[in-house]
Parts: sequence; C-alpha cells; structure tokens
Amino acid sequence: MTQAILTTETAQGAPRAIGTLKLSTKRVETGSGIAQFRTSGATKVAFPRRRDAVEAIMLNTSGGLTGGDRFETRAEAGPGSELVLTTQAAERAYRSLSGVARVTTELHAGEGATLHWLPQEFILFDGASVERRLSLDLEPGAEAVLVEPLVFGRAAMGETLKTGHFRDRITLKRDGAPVYWDRIALSGAISDQLARPAVANGNGAMATVICASPRAEAHLEPIRRALPDAGGASLIAPDLLILRLVAGDGYLLRRSLVPMLERLTGRALPKSWSL
Repeated sequence: MTQAILTTETAQGAPRAIGTLKLSTKRVETGSGIAQFRTSGATKVAFPRRRDAVEAIMLNTSGGLTGGDRFETRAEAGPGSELVLTTQAAERAYRSLSGVARVTTELHAGEGATLHWLPQEFILFDGASVERRLSLDLEPGAEAVLVEPLVFGRAAMGETLKTGHFRDRITLKRDGAPVYWDRIALSGAISDQLARPAVANGNGAMATVICASPRAEAHLEPIRRALPDAGGASLIAPDLLILRLVAGDGYLLRRSLVPMLERLTGRALPKSWSL
C-alpha cells in the first residue's frame, strides 16, 4: 500500500520528508514470496521478478535527506525464505539548515532464512547532519550479508565535504545475544578527521561489510587476497566475517566492493547497481 508523500513542518516552516517501509517474506512452493508489505510517505519500493528470492528496490522520492527527515525500514525474511533489499540509486544527505536526518533500519532473519542488505552508496555532502541505526537479528540457521558504503562528498564534481555531523550504529544479534557492534562518529571538521592516518588517511569513501554464514571462514583468505591495500578482513567468530574498506572515491570503492559482495552472496548484485 502506498500513500502520498508525508511532510512535517518545523518552526521555520520548512517541509521535512517522512518515509516508512514494512516488509516480510515467507517460504512458498516456488521459493520465496511476500508475506506483508506496506510503505508510506517518501519511501517507494519496486519488486523485480526473480525466482530465487524476493528482491525489493527502495527509492526515496524526496530526492535526498536533510535535517528533520525521518526514514524507517523494518524488514523480515521469514523462516526458510530469501530476501534481498537494495536501493535504486545512491542516497544523498544534503546540507542541514536545522535538525538532524534520522534513518532507522531494523532487519530480522527467521530460522533458516537468508537476508541480503545491499544498499548503494550513501553520499554525505558538506553541512549534512545525519544519524543512522541499523540492527540485525538472526535466528538459528539464518544467514545474512550486509554492506554499508559511504562516500564523503564528490571530489570529482568539486563537492568537498568539510564540515557536518554523522553518527552511524550497526548492531548484530544471533539468537537474541549481541555478537557485533560498530560505531562511527564524525562531527565538526569532518575533512580534518578523515585526513588522519588512523581514520581514513585522506580517502573519500569507505564501506563496512558483514557476512554471517557457516561459510564465513572459507571466504576469509580469498577475500583477504582480493582486498586493496587500504582494507582489512577479520573472522570474529567461525560464522562471522567483518570487512572494512577505504578508497579514494566511490568509483574505486565500488571496483573493489562489487566482486567481494558477489562472492559473499554467491550471486550477481541486483541490476540497479549497474544502471
């Protein structure tokens, strides 16, 4: 079900976008099907036809994020089903005149389910103010691959990220027990922070990848051989592989990231990644 774009009004009268998605899948005779689906506001979803999984392509019709925006996604791969979530294009966070844009994503994979969270790049522009939360809960036998690619400005277009506010939190639970936390906090003179050798060494893009699978350990050495110089992979549990990559820009990041994601998921990335 879809509705018209919803907005709220700040004290200054500036419109703010709101978008929500609630989606769940189930096991059916032919593979996987949609169990529940609802969108509202600026979030729209397309479902390409495919037999191996339910694929959902998300789109923010407001054109990008700015201060005061609120977007929420709740998605569940039901027991034995497969769900792939991606975006139609890169998401953009623009200068905030007031307030913070908040993006909340709650993912759940039921027993024996497979869930792939594969959004395209999240681009932060100068003056952006964004706080994001991503949580994943895995039940017994569930598998997941998650990626969060970040691009800090667009240097090739002369759009440099100098200042802003960005907080990012990723949490992963298996059988209800916390197994992984990740935090990024950049605020103020972000370009100066990214220039530090221990942060990004002046690079303009980065990505975090999580592979929760019984095959995680088998992926470790092939992934390490394919990593660029500014990247690392750690097996923090026999079934949990974590990757971090940094690159000069979004193009260089994607060039390393795509083959790794295809290896970890065992399939080609959604077609929207190549449009």
